[in-house]
Amino acid sequence: QVQLVESGGALVQAGGSLRLSCAASGRTNRIYFMAWFRQAPGKERDFVARIGWSGGSTYYADSVTGRFTISRDNVKNTVDLQMNSLKPEDTAVYYCAAETTTPLAYTRARNYDHWGQGTQVTVSS
Repeated sequence: QVQLVESGGALVQAGGSLRLSCAASGRTNRIYFMAWFRQAPGKERDFVARIGWSGGSTYYADSVTGRFTISRDNVKNTVDLQMNSLKPEDTAVYYCAAETTTPLAYTRARNYDHWGQGTQVTVSS
C-alpha cells in the first residue's frame, strides 16, 4: 500500500502563486506515475498533471499548461505542484494520486489506485 498526504492548499488572489506538496509513504517502490487531480463542487474529478516516478516525464492538462509545474523528489518521496498565475476557475479540492498497477501513463482518475485526502485551493477574483 501507498499512503499519500497533501499539503499547501490556501486562499490566494487571482494572479498569485501557490505550491502544493504530496508526501508518499509505504511501498513507494511500486509507484509508476504520480498525478494531481482537482475537483470543483458539483463537477467531476479532472486531471491536472502527471509525472513519471522514475523517469520524471511530465504531462499537463491544456488548462494549466504554462502555468503549473509538477516535480518530484525521489529521496524525500514527494511530488509538488507549483501553480502560478492562478485564476478563479482553478478553485477546487486538489488530490494527489499514485498509479501502481501498470507502467502505462493515464489521465483518468479511475486508473489511479491510491489517493490522498485532498487540499482546498481557493482563488479569489
